[in-house]
Amino acid sequence: MKLASFQFKGHAIYGCVDGDQYLIPSAAFLERHPDLASVIRDGALKELRENAGSQGGRVAFADTIPLPVIPNPGKVICVGLNYKSHVAETKRADSEYPSLFLRFSDTLVADGAPVLRPAFSDRFDWEGELAFVIGKGGRHIPKAQAFEHIAGYACFNDVTVRDWQRHTHQFTPGKNFPDTGAFGPYLVTAEDVPDVGTLTLETRVNGNVMQRASVGDLIFDIPVLVEYISAFTPLSPGDVIATGTPGGVGDRREPPLYMKDGDVVEVEITGLGILRNQVGIAG
Repeated sequence: MKLASFQFKGHAIYGCVDGDQYLIPSAAFLERHPDLASVIRDGALKELRENAGSQGGRVAFADTIPLPVIPNPGKVICVGLNYKSHVAETKRADSEYPSLFLRFSDTLVADGAPVLRPAFSDRFDWEGELAFVIGKGGRHIPKAQAFEHIAGYACFNDVTVRDWQRHTHQFTPGKNFPDTGAFGPYLVTAEDVPDVGTLTLETRVNGNVMQRASVGDLIFDIPVLVEYISAFTPLSPGDVIATGTPGGVGDRREPPLYMKDGDVVEVEITGLGILRNQVGIAG
């Protein structure tokens, strides 16, 4: 099942993807579950599939405005340096533990929306990633049970303002400018992704391939991330974890290559669709 969040007639709702339309749930279902995070939290994904198919209506993509898959996550936790190819290009040493940083939920943007470069920086870089959404909350989740806690998977672009990232040893400023965390186009439920390690991630800028890697190449795989992260913070339904970017970022090329206004950046992951955004400039 593919799920998306969007605006329709001025209201933020969600539905199941069916061709070029969304199957939306009934008004009664929407009243009980106003957003996808609440559907996940209440364990109502199967009910959503049945309700949207039989009791709701249909809405054409063209009549909607996309929203980030989960518009209001409680936490967005990002993993850095999680592919050997990226560690190598940064010339950093291997780490015994995952490198983590946080992204504010209000930095997220939808598929098709512009990602905005701040006018005072020209070091605007792509980072295509796989993200997963927590379906069942928990603390101290063992690796063997990690996949039981995942609702689904989506494409993510952790667009970074590189000069601000390096003002200090903390990543926070460069990772949290408004309208830089692209997330979409939809969430594919975990039951429809039987082996996430076989998926291929590709990032393109203006059609040129910049990154290509197997998700199976993650240094710290999804079970390790779930166990490690849930050891220090409770994971809640709707939380988003972005698993890291492979080698090929613009900042580490020779010479460096950054995105400019009008560029189109795409992140495609096998079976998860294409996340497409055009670069704009923040006003």
